[in-house]
Amino acid sequence: MAVRKNQATLTAQEKRDFVNAVLTLKKQGGYDAFVTTHNQFIMSDNDDTERTGHRSPSFLPWHRKFLLEFEKALQAVNPAVSLPYWDWTADRTPNASLWGADLLGGNGTGTGNRVTTGPFAYSTGNWPLTVRPDSRPYLVRRLGADTPNLPTRADVDSVLAITPYDAAPWNSDSAGFRNNLEGWTGVNLHNRVHVWVGGAMGTGMSPNDPVFWLHHCMIDRLWAAWQSRHPDQGYLPTTPTQDVVSLNDTMKPWNDTAPAALLDHTAFYTYDSAF
Repeated sequence: MAVRKNQATLTAQEKRDFVNAVLTLKKQGGYDAFVTTHNQFIMSDNDDTERTGHRSPSFLPWHRKFLLEFEKALQAVNPAVSLPYWDWTADRTPNASLWGADLLGGNGTGTGNRVTTGPFAYSTGNWPLTVRPDSRPYLVRRLGADTPNLPTRADVDSVLAITPYDAAPWNSDSAGFRNNLEGWTGVNLHNRVHVWVGGAMGTGMSPNDPVFWLHHCMIDRLWAAWQSRHPDQGYLPTTPTQDVVSLNDTMKPWNDTAPAALLDHTAFYTYDSAF
């Protein structure tokens, strides 16, 4: 079974394997399909219409499925690869290890905030953006420019203490754990990290920046931590509810998996440590 590790503890070989698998998937044409899918759901998920990937209870199982599909695509290239996670409560600066030239490369530079270091720099020829919001074909980052601070351990602990999982109106106005973790209310966890990275991560096409996967593995790990801390709580809603995915509804675009099948992550992978 796959073990998802903290990026800060990856060996040099594990970093190479992950990067090479991502670059190969991009070259083969499979990577951009994930960018397109994510953007489609960002654009269609609204508070007062059908919503699946965002602003809704299925934010967490939808992204768990999305990560699993991406991980399977990488493992078709190299079976040894597992997705790493970025613990942004610990690795909080532009000098943290994940921004090194051996993993994700560094911050954007110049007037265009172009990433010029590491394997995803445009100059390598390996990372042209083809699904993009503007004419710039290169990866853009603005680390810390649009919001100065990443969430803290205290921020996370405050959100992990919240119950229930979700509540009506099941959108960005909801009380509950999911909406506080997603970041539309409260201390702002998930959304704030997207804004802190900036550039591609501030758009619906955020998977254009491979840090997307490391960030969402951390979000997934926090969902697992919440489940461990609140074994008497579960996914809501459990019965059919207009415009949102209930416990046993299958999720688009796959239409073969319901949240109920994804509640136990250990059926698919484990984390190297609990939060």
